[in-house]
Amino acid sequence: MALPRLDNRAARALFLDRHGLAEQPVGPAKGADLLALIERLGFVQLDSINTVARAHDMILYARRPTYRGGNLKRLYERDQALFEHWTHDAAVIPMAFYPHWHLRFQRDAALLRARWRNWRRDGFERQFETVLQHIRDHGAVCSSDVGKDEKKGSGGWWDWHPSKTALEYLWRSGALTVVGREGFQKRYDLTERVIEAGLCPGALPCDAEATVDWLCNAALDRLGFATSGELAAFWDTVSPAEAKAWCAQAEARGVIVPVEIECVGGVMRKVFARPDVLEQAASAPPSPGRIRVLSPFDPALRDRNRAERLFGFHYRIEVFVPEPKRVFGYYVFPLLEGDRLVGRIDMKAHRDCGELRIRALWPERRVKWSKARAQRLEAELDRVRRFTGMEKVVFAPDWLREPK
Repeated sequence: MALPRLDNRAARALFLDRHGLAEQPVGPAKGADLLALIERLGFVQLDSINTVARAHDMILYARRPTYRGGNLKRLYERDQALFEHWTHDAAVIPMAFYPHWHLRFQRDAALLRARWRNWRRDGFERQFETVLQHIRDHGAVCSSDVGKDEKKGSGGWWDWHPSKTALEYLWRSGALTVVGREGFQKRYDLTERVIEAGLCPGALPCDAEATVDWLCNAALDRLGFATSGELAAFWDTVSPAEAKAWCAQAEARGVIVPVEIECVGGVMRKVFARPDVLEQAASAPPSPGRIRVLSPFDPALRDRNRAERLFGFHYRIEVFVPEPKRVFGYYVFPLLEGDRLVGRIDMKAHRDCGELRIRALWPERRVKWSKARAQRLEAELDRVRRFTGMEKVVFAPDWLREPK
C-alpha cells in the first residue's frame, strides 16, 4: 500500500508552521504570550555571540518584532517561568517541562563524570561539597566566585579550573540551577531554593519510559514529521535506539504513521507523522512574503541537513573557520522569504557609531535579486536597525555578491 505523501511545498509549509514562521510576525512578545511562543518551539538556544544581537533574541524577534531582550530576561530570571539546561546545546526551556529533565540529569551525571575525567579535569569531584557549601553560605554564585586560587588548565577557554568544572557538573546533574546571567556569565544556586519542592530531582522516582514517551511525542509535535533519529536529536536526551523503539510501538498503537515527504530534487524520504498529517499540512497558513533575517541558531535551521533537504539551503556557520578559508563570513544570517531561503547576509551592528553595516549579501542560486526583493530586504534591515538600536543602515560598495 502506498504511503501518504507530502510534496515539497506542503512539507515546507508544515515545517514552517511548526516553527512559528508561517504566520505573520505580529503580536505581543512578553509575559504569558512570550512563554507560549517558547513552549511552541520547545526551547530557545542561548549563544554569546553578539554580532547583531544574541541568538536567543534574534530567534524570538524573527517571530515577534515587538520582542525586546529584556522580555526574555524577566520571564527567565524574575518570573522563573523558564529554566536553563541543555538540549543539543545550552537553552532556556519552559519550567513546565522541568519534570521531564530528571532523566537528563541522571544521564548527564554518568556521562560527564566519565568524560570530564578523561579530559583530565583533575580534582573537580573533590570540589563538589566545597562548592555546595559556599553556595549554602553565600547564595548564588558565578564561576569567578569559586576556586579563586585554583589553576586553570591549558586546553583553551573551555578548560576550566576544578571548581568551575564542579559548578557545571552539579548544574548539569540537577543539584544546582542556573538562575540567570550577569553579562553572559551564569549564576548558580541550589536547586531546592529555586525549583518547587515537588519537582526537584529525587522528589519523585524518574520514570524513564514515561519520559522517553513525552520527549518523542513533544519532538514530533514540534517538527511535524521526523525520522526516529531526528526525534532523538531534538532534545538530545533520548538515545537513537530508544527513539527507534518508541516509533515502532507508537506505530503499532496507531499514534503515528509512516509517510513520505518530497525533498528538493524530487527525492522521497520516509518519516513518521501524526495520522492527520495531510490535513495538518493543508491547513498550514501561507507564509508571509516579507523577508526575515534568521539567526544561524534558529530552530528551523538547527538541523542543517534537514534544512538542506527541505529548502536546498546548504549552511555551515564559519565562526571557527580561519578567515582565509571562509566561504561567506564569520557570522552570516540566512534570509527567509515566504517559504524559501533566498540568501544569506553578512552584517554587524557597530554600536560605537550606531551603524548596522552590511558587508555582503549572496542570493541563492536561481533567486533573482529584483527591485521588489531589494525593497523587502531594506524594510527588514530597517526593522533590525530599530531592534538593535542602531541609527542607520550602511551598505558596503560591493555588498551584492554573485551566488556561490
